[in-house]
Amino acid sequence: MSLEQLIEQCKKNDAQAQSQIYKLYASKLFSICLKYSRNYAEAEDNLQNAYITIFKKIDQFKNKGSFEGWIKRITINTALQRYRSAGVYDIVNEDQIEDVSVEIDEETVSLDFLLKIIQELPDRYRLVFNLYALDDFSHKEIAKMLDISVGTSKSNLARGRMILKDKIEQYKVNTNSQSL
Repeated sequence: MSLEQLIEQCKKNDAQAQSQIYKLYASKLFSICLKYSRNYAEAEDNLQNAYITIFKKIDQFKNKGSFEGWIKRITINTALQRYRSAGVYDIVNEDQIEDVSVEIDEETVSLDFLLKIIQELPDRYRLVFNLYALDDFSHKEIAKMLDISVGTSKSNLARGRMILKDKIEQYKVNTNSQSL
């Protein structure tokens, strides 16, 4: 069965078609959920909630653009939903924002370590960092998605990068001292 046929069957609440769509995209969507969640269990909850929303709104997909892009956007929005109303953002003066770059040496810093330290970021920094650095949203788009100002988005990105930079530098110091 083609993807278009699966989607049409899902619009008719066909459980078998829903199961196939789930199997096709679950691992990709779960990796998105992991990026936006504090831990594995929260990511599982977000994935389940995303699929509930996907199947509830599948009638709204009109075969314009990519289905995968559409479900990824729903998944990101589902994960962000739990933070929108929690008031986790600092309001800042844009003049105080300092851009920070993070240097990553793939030889000494593993992908698992990076995911772990990103998940450990405070919510407001993790969400903005992921949206901007990993999913290529602009600060204007992030501000709209999270109901914050562009300046707050920029500030939270800079602060998140600062924390990541410090953790990576500390990790390198610890790794180098252990190898001596």
